[in-house]
Amino acid sequence: QVQLVESGGGLVQAGGSLRLSCAASGRSFSRNTMGWFRQAPGKEREFVAAIVWSGFPTYYADAVKGRFTISRDNAKNTVYLQMHSLKPEDAAVYYCAAHRQEYYIGTISGTPADFGSWGPGTQVTVSS
Repeated sequence: QVQLVESGGGLVQAGGSLRLSCAASGRSFSRNTMGWFRQAPGKEREFVAAIVWSGFPTYYADAVKGRFTISRDNAKNTVYLQMHSLKPEDAAVYYCAAHRQEYYIGTISGTPADFGSWGPGTQVTVSS
């Protein structure tokens, strides 16, 4: 199983950018499809983006398409989420997660239950 730690969150003005990182430990990282989720106060955890273990394809929630980019560096055991044009509604705790199934090649539905390892999260705050 992979252990995950997110970093890079913080306070940013609307329209600004942030890059989140998720460092993984464990030998299985390169075999795992990885995802980013977020959860705002009083709301359910929602899917943001995912990247297949091979690096392609990638998946995005409609709310972030064209503004966020997910990428990974398997040599560094790290997955990234580059966020541009941030909006107040993007404010949330952001979590990275590893898919339960190694070498998963099916469609990513964005269901949190499909992901079995989670980091503690990093807070993103967007001021208007």
